[in-house]
Amino acid sequence: MARAHIHIVSPASARENNGNWQTASRWRRHLARDFRVTIGPGWQPGDAVPDLLIVLHARRSAAALAAFTKAHPAKSTLLVLTGTDLYRDIHDDATARASLTRAGALVVLQPRGLDELPQALRSKAHVIYQSAPRLRPARPRLPRDVAMIGHLRAEKDPQTFMDAARLLDTPGVRLLHIGAALDPDLGLRARETEAAAPAYRWLGALPHMATRRRLRHCHAMVIASRMEGGANVIIEAVTSGVPVLASNISGNVGMLGEDYAGFFPPGDAAALADLIERSVLDARFIERLRRQCAARAKLFAPTAERARLLDLVDNLLLPRDAPT
Repeated sequence: MARAHIHIVSPASARENNGNWQTASRWRRHLARDFRVTIGPGWQPGDAVPDLLIVLHARRSAAALAAFTKAHPAKSTLLVLTGTDLYRDIHDDATARASLTRAGALVVLQPRGLDELPQALRSKAHVIYQSAPRLRPARPRLPRDVAMIGHLRAEKDPQTFMDAARLLDTPGVRLLHIGAALDPDLGLRARETEAAAPAYRWLGALPHMATRRRLRHCHAMVIASRMEGGANVIIEAVTSGVPVLASNISGNVGMLGEDYAGFFPPGDAAALADLIERSVLDARFIERLRRQCAARAKLFAPTAERARLLDLVDNLLLPRDAPT
């Protein structure tokens, strides 16, 4: 019997190496044992017709989802909601809102994402935490490296990390910034910060595994974002034994828990600088963060993500008149 065909629409490609691509690539690996899986930037009439269409991003993949549901209304569809979907687009963009209604099922990447959906649509929404293979924790190197990982664009708020670097005067600390300058102005500011703050280094874009290896040796990882759907970098830090210092936004709280001790107010560079300093100087505090992150690690195991994804996909591929 031929295996069912699943097509994943990702607005990002391997070249961009962002969170959307990491999700698409990882889900292909999870599903490939049981299904024939393809990835592409879209779907249009005349393309091969999959048994299930999975689309990432309500706004950027809206045309593909609309074309597929119009041409094949009996086929199953699944929409994976990103941070810009949940915390911006579905509230002010008509095409993103239409995607919510068109999709047969919705996925959010952490439970606080459900709060952003219209009440009437929450019954078709599912929470699937993303995952990363666990790496053995490494002893942090000296000087202590604190990394921020993410392309330089407004949603990630790299400016707050740069401003914290200018304020920080704790000896033996180095702030490493990894990511391409998608906004050229932010790239210029990163260069200016390097000149003004000796502790700050902008490394630019690095390959995924090179980034993970560097992260594994860090003292802590900063995520300063203004909006996040369920950040891969949090998962990769937690599964490497690296504590997270995170902006107190819904998506980060959904990943790390309401009682997590490593939050700072979004956009508050002084608070971030104080948090970095405390993580270096207060051994009990950094150990508390390590314990809290370790307690979340089981949520981000690849086996857990694969099991939840397969369960959802199997149900979506059932004949429409089959009992559930």
